[in-house]
Amino acid sequence: MTGEHSKSHASHQHGKLSYLESAKRRAEFSPEELLDRIPLKKTDHLLDFGAGTGYFTIPAAKRLEGQVYALDIDPSMLEIIGQKAMDEQLTNIVPIQGGSAELPLADKSIDAAIASLVLHEIDPLSEVLIGIRNALKVNGYLIVVELEPKENSMQKAPRISQAGMEKEITDAGMRITEKFFPTEFLYVLIAQK
Repeated sequence: MTGEHSKSHASHQHGKLSYLESAKRRAEFSPEELLDRIPLKKTDHLLDFGAGTGYFTIPAAKRLEGQVYALDIDPSMLEIIGQKAMDEQLTNIVPIQGGSAELPLADKSIDAAIASLVLHEIDPLSEVLIGIRNALKVNGYLIVVELEPKENSMQKAPRISQAGMEKEITDAGMRITEKFFPTEFLYVLIAQK
């Protein structure tokens, strides 16, 4: 094999591998698998904080009989979730339009909260984390999904490092029980009240 030929063969293989990697990564990071990481009971109530189009809301509502609160500042997102809920005949989703100022949930009313790719946008973050902690029942779970900041990145959006997020969660009075990295850039922190 000539050097040139082997090099192009290697790069072709690499391209194929990186494609498989990305498909594999998506599979590794399905909403269902993330929900599997916390011991949810059928009757539990869950908050999807910054629900977006319902990536976590819909799978959570399918496995729970309790309420799934979908909170988002954008009413058009909640409309999309409402449509998906109708299509899937899910009746346990409660859409809440709201920002991060105050959670419209009673203290100790939810068993778990998910905040995926949203907390980096919030300032001050401490108030929201304390609000989520207050809404959680004793030993309730918080799952945080965020992107690790990259050096020399062109990202304009602020990012919070894993270490920084751990500190924020701990300062808000919760304990980190698990951390993992579903992809090179994503980190997941699981905390308990």
